Amino acid sequence: MLDLRNVYKNKITNYLMKKLNFTSVMQVPKVVKITLNIGDGDCNGNKKNLNNIVSDITMISGQKPIVTNAKKSISGFKIRQGYPVGCKVTLRKNRMWDFINRFIYIVVPRIRDFRGFNKKSFDGMGNYSIGIKEQIIFPEINYEKVDKTRGLNITITTNTNIDLYSLELLKSLSFPFKK
Repeated sequence: MLDLRNVYKNKITNYLMKKLNFTSVMQVPKVVKITLNIGDGDCNGNKKNLNNIVSDITMISGQKPIVTNAKKSISGFKIRQGYPVGCKVTLRKNRMWDFINRFIYIVVPRIRDFRGFNKKSFDGMGNYSIGIKEQIIFPEINYEKVDKTRGLNITITTNTNIDLYSLELLKSLSFPFKK
């Protein structure tokens, strides 16, 4: 598989310096971290659901997640304050680059009816969020052991606060965006 970290250091930084008219390598945008988040409101009474979510995100990321608890009680969703509602994991350095590589070249081609990522999913501060409808598109997940398909939120955090620079960075990393 392609070593995306070395490609970024050797080729993409030079390309972005020329394209964005930067004078220093330190101005070039880079990916700082990736956050994976799975939320499920059914966890509050069922420990088995929470254990399944933790095992899914552990297999996807290769790292043990943190269980997230509800900040407020919401009676309409039958959630009390302090109940577990999902889990999240933050990837940095080598695990981050490995995840980006697997995501672009293995997972994205497995998405059904995929026509490209939306360019409007930037948050105005240079960060990009992707919503995945089914966690079973990841090859690490065994389809027979899945009790329920769950969504997954992927947030790519960059060191720049300009969306245009982040877009150019992700394009140069081969992210497939809509035309």
